[in-house]
Amino acid sequence: MRTHIVWDWNGTLFHDMEAVLGASNAAFATIGVGPMSLQEYREQYEIPIPRFYQRLLGRQPSPEEWLKLDDAFHDRYRELSAACGLTDGARELVAGWRAAGHSQSLLSLYVHEQLVPLVDTFGLAGDFLRVDGRRGPAGGQKAEHLVRHLAALGEHVDPARTVLIGDAADDALAALSVGAHAVLYTGGSHTREKLEPVGVPVVDTLAEAVELAGRIAG
Repeated sequence: MRTHIVWDWNGTLFHDMEAVLGASNAAFATIGVGPMSLQEYREQYEIPIPRFYQRLLGRQPSPEEWLKLDDAFHDRYRELSAACGLTDGARELVAGWRAAGHSQSLLSLYVHEQLVPLVDTFGLAGDFLRVDGRRGPAGGQKAEHLVRHLAALGEHVDPARTVLIGDAADDALAALSVGAHAVLYTGGSHTREKLEPVGVPVVDTLAEAVELAGRIAG
């Protein structure tokens, strides 16, 4: 069995940080929190997202506030993300990994019903054994979704020969929880300073991430 990559989408294959920032600032406005710069956002962002909002507010958002935050974020994100594209080199890396005889899949916490057609618009769907987005309420962590994702892939994938490539500490924690490996990319939601304490390799390009994946689990 050859090395399998589980790709993250937002902030990894899909270069959408400007849309995420604009949507986040729209959400912050609903609870009286001022806008952030991209650097400020990347320094403070964390998953699960309710904990991020709790730190900004100094208290737990009420259920009503959480709904306003979530609705405002997704409404604005849908508007802004239409102008976003793939990360530089992503298309070639995905195609090259498949051409080399390896397998790959996509797992995101973006809403499943919106993720699948978006991936398809970039012509990538055929490169993945499986594409899974979030089914159910927002605000959780990736680990439980990764368990289901790997279970659905079944005998095609060995977690010990799997590398999750993502842009958030939560991606690495999810991978480690199932006995898989992780490589974290600095071009998305977290700064290098927030990623390095997790203890997995941290890289500045997706090309480095793919090269490392092949060596880690090859």
